[in-house]
Amino acid sequence: MNGPAILVTGGAGFIGAHCCKALNAAGYTPVVYDNLSTGNIEHVRWGPVILADLRDRAALDATMAHYKITAVMHVAASAYVGQSVLDPAAYHDNNVGSMIALLDICRRNRINSFVFSSSCSVYGSVAKMPIRENMRQLPTSPYGFTKLVGERMLCEQAVAYGMRPAILRYFNAAGADPDGTLGEVHRPETHIIPLALLAAAGRSPPLSILGTDYDTPDGSCIRDFIHVDDLARAHVLALRHLLNGGAPLTLNLGSGRGTSVLEVMAAVERVTARAVPHVNAPRRAGDPAVLVADTHLAKERLGFVVRHGEIEKIIAHAAPWFGHQVLHA
Repeated sequence: MNGPAILVTGGAGFIGAHCCKALNAAGYTPVVYDNLSTGNIEHVRWGPVILADLRDRAALDATMAHYKITAVMHVAASAYVGQSVLDPAAYHDNNVGSMIALLDICRRNRINSFVFSSSCSVYGSVAKMPIRENMRQLPTSPYGFTKLVGERMLCEQAVAYGMRPAILRYFNAAGADPDGTLGEVHRPETHIIPLALLAAAGRSPPLSILGTDYDTPDGSCIRDFIHVDDLARAHVLALRHLLNGGAPLTLNLGSGRGTSVLEVMAAVERVTARAVPHVNAPRRAGDPAVLVADTHLAKERLGFVVRHGEIEKIIAHAAPWFGHQVLHA
């Protein structure tokens, strides 16, 4: 153990693993807690791992005590919008049930510093862009609802029990570790940049453009893509803020730039010099037309600014994981 032990739930996943690497570089010891339902054991490289479910309170309690956990970084969740619409009960059980168990064990072990991976999905469809943290939250999917429930639980327990959360509302995490150590791997893969890269490499069916009739300039959804390396760095900044006695936070984490699905496809073609085979498909249930972050509060409270904001750079870092030699970035 090289420094204070931080429990990272979902630390074998895409974002969790990048957070573990950033924690290690900052002098912390990440303790990964993951059931590997979607994670990859080969991504656990910077500290011990406990293979267990968060709803297993005995295993969770033993982990907290054994490793003398200082704070929690809760990244684990079921996180597919479309799947949550088809099976909301599974999302309620996993995302909310796990949160109830984790907060209970935190109270038992007097752990108050809690970094929570929330989502821009809590906002739902918002008429005015960019989205500020004080805008009304009306999620349009069960996934977004479970994230909002997690936020409310933390805020209520902050008042009642002294919990000190940093609630981080992700926009669209993408890219890969710039030094090539970690990449983006999901099972199943539903994220636009990996799907476009796989289609361009001939390793998957044509890219499905899920909706071409949105009220946007080119008819496709617009999203705010944040590089996973920037996202991980923001987690460490939020953790330090809490451990240094800072007040609870609720922050957007995005680049502040909107990029449409068709613009992502065009950027993949520029970066790889390969065409992206594609087909038009119906909208996915629960998807708002536009989601773009107002990022001023994260800069003000944490000094956080993105280092890899350009969509071409995000794609260029991801591309080698999907069989591409990067030619243009």
